[in-house]
Parts: sequence; structure tokens; C-alpha cells
Amino acid sequence: MTKSSVNNLNIQQIKDFFEARPILKHFVLIVLAFLFILFTVIFWLRFYTNHGEKIEMPDYIGRNITQVKSDAEDRSFEIVVTDSVFVVGKSGGEIINQNPKPKSWVKSGRKIYVVITKFDPDKITVAELPILYGNEYNQKKNELAYRGIECVIRGKKYDPGEPNHILEVYYNNELIIDSDVFRAEVEIDKGGVLEFVLSDTEGGELLIPDLRCKRYTEAEFLLQSSKLLVGFIEESGSITAREDSYIIAQDPVADGITKIKMGSVINLVISQTKPADCN
Repeated sequence: MTKSSVNNLNIQQIKDFFEARPILKHFVLIVLAFLFILFTVIFWLRFYTNHGEKIEMPDYIGRNITQVKSDAEDRSFEIVVTDSVFVVGKSGGEIINQNPKPKSWVKSGRKIYVVITKFDPDKITVAELPILYGNEYNQKKNELAYRGIECVIRGKKYDPGEPNHILEVYYNNELIIDSDVFRAEVEIDKGGVLEFVLSDTEGGELLIPDLRCKRYTEAEFLLQSSKLLVGFIEESGSITAREDSYIIAQDPVADGITKIKMGSVINLVISQTKPADCN
């Protein structure tokens, strides 16, 4: 028997087998049809998902979100804003970060997640600021810079304490902080500017102190603490112990109105006995 005859016989036997069993025949046909559909779907999906797979991601950083959305749609991308932050010096709606990164290769239809700048600045109230009055300027300047607030020196004012300490704070040309004022409710823009008046120990003026009737040692201490100098000392009568003597006159005279510059000299007249009109 030839090989061809054997093959024909086998095929006929298979046909006879399934014709004698119609249920089994239909089951096999269903399985074959399912496998055909399955392989067809797999092949189509593979072709569909691979189609346009190598698309280079555009660089949208630094561009406005409105312009980018139109461009992304043309490239079959979708823009999704995930966050917004205020950045000093940048206009609102500017993209500052994106994912996937620019120049990467992605599939078409991919979502692009972006972070944009806010249109309105964040605000902080005066109550939320660190304590400013009476503190050293440079230290507080660094703390405020961390909060995005700029500091400038508006001027200086004499103060007998330490130099370069904060005496007054202004915002938008209005006083918001000093020894008597604290406008806690005022809102300051992030990126805003605070102006400061600082303490200065040079060039100040003060009322002429009244030294009459004080012991010499007490008067000397008051002059030194006020950054004034003891000038010429005239003795009235016999002086046995200068430190226990009394001031009976001074030049210039204290009148409660006239001021004198720091570093100026006050001349004294002293007596060993206390004047009768002194308490």
C-alpha cells in the first residue's frame, strides 16, 4: 500500500470517527474557532499597542499650560495638572516640571503629568512671622528669605542698645511693627518686600540729663551710659573726696526740652556738701 493511500485512509477514518460522534465534532469546531479568534485578537492588540510606540516626549517645561494643551492634543497626549506652586518672578500657569521627562520615548495617548506655577502668590500674616522687633537684622533677614520674603533697610535710628537691631518694620509703606504697634492681621505676599529701621549707636541725640543734686560718681555713671563725656570740673569750696561730692551746677543746663548729641561734653561744678534745696 502506498504512502498516499495510507494518508487517505487515515483522513477517511477521522471523518468517519467524527461523523459517528456529532457532539464531539461540534465541540472540536468550537475550540478551533475560539483559538482562531484568540490568536487574531492577540495579533491585533500587539499591532495596535506597538503602533506609534516610539514617540519622543516634547519638552514643555517653561511653557504656558494653555499653549501646551493644544500642542499635546495634536500629538495624541493628555495633559494632567497634579500640583501648583507659587514661584517668585514667574507668571502663573508656567510648567516647572513634567512626567514623563522631556526627550523620553513613550507610547501615543500617554498622559503627561505637570506641575505649574500659581497665578496668585501665597500669603503669610504678620502673626505668622518670626519675632522681629528687638532682634538682630541679619539673622531675621535669613529667616524671612527662607519664607520667600525680601528685606531692605529703610533707615537707621539712634538707640542706646545694641546696633543693627530691628526697631520698626514697614510693608507697602505702612508701619506694621514697632515697640507699640503689631498689626497681626496684615497679609504679606510671598515675594513681597519688608522695610526695616535699625538701631544705631552713633549720631543720636538725647535730652540733656539733669545731674544737679546727684553725687559725682552717680553723675559720671549716667553720662557714660548715655555716651556723654565729663568735661571741665570746677570745684566749689574744699573738696576732700570727689567721689562723695555733689553736682551743684552743669553746663549745658538741663531744661527738659533741649537735646544734645551723643559724645558731647557736659561741664560740672561740684561741692563737698549737698545743696540745701536738694531733696
